[in-house]
This record gives sequence, structure tokens and C-alpha cells, in this order.
Amino acid sequence: MAGHSKWANIQHRKGRQDKLRSKLFSKLAKEITVAAKMGDPDPEKNPRLRLAVKEAKSKSVPKDVIDRAIKKSQGNDAETYDEIRYEGYGPSGIALVVEAMTDNRNRTASNVRSYFTKSGGDMGQTGSVSFMFDRVGEIQYPLSAGDADTVMMAALEAGADDVQSDDEAHWIYCADTALNEVSSALEASLGESETAKLIWKPQAPTEVTDLETAQKLMKLIDTLEDDDDVQTVTGNFDISQEIADQL
Repeated sequence: MAGHSKWANIQHRKGRQDKLRSKLFSKLAKEITVAAKMGDPDPEKNPRLRLAVKEAKSKSVPKDVIDRAIKKSQGNDAETYDEIRYEGYGPSGIALVVEAMTDNRNRTASNVRSYFTKSGGDMGQTGSVSFMFDRVGEIQYPLSAGDADTVMMAALEAGADDVQSDDEAHWIYCADTALNEVSSALEASLGESETAKLIWKPQAPTEVTDLETAQKLMKLIDTLEDDDDVQTVTGNFDISQEIADQL
């Protein structure tokens, strides 16, 4: 029986991963469709679409899925999505910014509110927590792009504001309005980046030091990300390595 339950567990985990992967693909495809519908269907002439396609490729979205999403934007039956931002506090007052694309504002607002409430959190007004974050462009390069000094010099020459290198990657930050320009300039000097996208960067992350808060918080974030209308969830928290190992 033990072997059977282990197999069932592996199958369940694989099923969960497949489900998450297909959810991620559909969210990235939705962003591509919206970007193509709002501007030119040619990524070279549409900065937002170019970045959306880049992000999809970095997450291994197949080319035919990307092409289909662009084509869908040009049809008369393409859905119209509203882009909405929700803000609120999760467990222990952790600030969360939730970005959504929806064809039904009432449904999405009601769902997001209930996720916050059930987790012991509180959904606030627009602007209630976003002041704790900076809206910036984030460009990621692998360590193979060069050493920290090389990447720093290239980034500053390209017009970036800040570079952080760790043992995983180089993270380059720039003004939100300069993302396309900076990422294009960096491609000329460092080659293709792994990702280039707009993010909400916490100004002063809150350290999460107890396991219970971390578990509640991650459960809320998972629930939010599981919603088909939600594109991204960002929080102003930092979970210590010790707590992360226990999660």
C-alpha cells in the first residue's frame, strides 16, 4: 500500500504542477492578447507586446500558443479585459498588491475580497498600500552574462538605476517608463535577458519570523494566484531562510 500511496502522491503532485503550468500559460497568453489588441500586433512595433512575448518565452510557453494569442487579439470575438489593481493587508498586516485582468469586474472584486477576508486580512482602497512599493522595470540576466562589475557598467550606460547581483542572477532595475529602452540597450551589450517586466518593488520589506504567519500568508497568495482573473500578486515581506525551509 505504501508504494501505491507514494505513486498516488507523485501523480497528485504532477497533476498539480501541470495545472499550475497551464494556468500560468493562460495568464501569459491573456497578457499577450491584451497587449496586441491595445497596440500593434507586431512585437517589434509594440513595446508592451514585445515584453509580454519575452516573458512568455522565458516561462517556456510554446510558440504556437504565443502566435495564437496574438492572432486572437485581431479577431472580432476577442474578449475585452479591464486591468484592475486591488490592494490590501494579509496576515500580520503584510501589504499585498494584486493585479488582475477581467471581463467581469464585480466577480473579480468579490472573489479577491473574500480571499482577503477568509485569510484574516483586509482588502483596502486603491492606493492603500501601493505607496509602500515602487513601480519599476526589472530585467534579469544569468550569471553567465558577466561579472557584477561588467553588468553594473552596462546597466548604468543603458540608463538603469540600480543593479543587484547574487549567487543566482543579476537583477537590473530602471524607471517603469524606461523599461523597453533600457532592455533594448542592454540586449546590444549583454545579449538577450532572461526576463524584462514591470514589477511592484517593496521599499522596506517586513521580516516574517514565525511559521504560522508565513503559512497563512503563502496560503492567501496561492489562493489569489489560483484565480483565473489574477495576473500577479506582490507582497512587502521577506521570509527568513529558516522559516522558508520549514514551509
